[in-house]
Amino acid sequence: MPALGKPGAPVLLAVLIAVAGSVAGPAATAHATPPKGVNAVVLSKQTVDGKDYIVTDITIAAGGSTGWHTHQGLVYGIVKTGVLTHYESNCKRDGVFGPGTPITDPTGPDHVHIGRNEGSTPLVLEVTYVDSAGAPTSDSAPDPGCNLE
Repeated sequence: MPALGKPGAPVLLAVLIAVAGSVAGPAATAHATPPKGVNAVVLSKQTVDGKDYIVTDITIAAGGSTGWHTHQGLVYGIVKTGVLTHYESNCKRDGVFGPGTPITDPTGPDHVHIGRNEGSTPLVLEVTYVDSAGAPTSDSAPDPGCNLE
């Protein structure tokens, strides 16, 4: 695993929430976990050769979270202010990322994760999503049993 939290090192990002709306796909008895205290503002959206390139500012209030989710496409970003705390579906914290830290996130349904703002000030990220045209930027997922929201 890469040295998490170091500039230039790839890290998992939980913050990539439904900017254009989530597509939930939980099991029949499980419930998706909605974001809490999240505001996303799309700064730019371009479609080129069947791919959407979406640049978004995401603000997560103190105590807020992205909710559990996955991504179909690529995600790149940077922490502008505040601190992002990231958890994997095994309930273990796998990173704490402060201002200036570049972030990326793996794709696919096997990479369920959550991003939380455990600090006392807002967390602001600038994120670029690269998805198939029309695809959501994230898909909601049920809590894997971690009781983190």
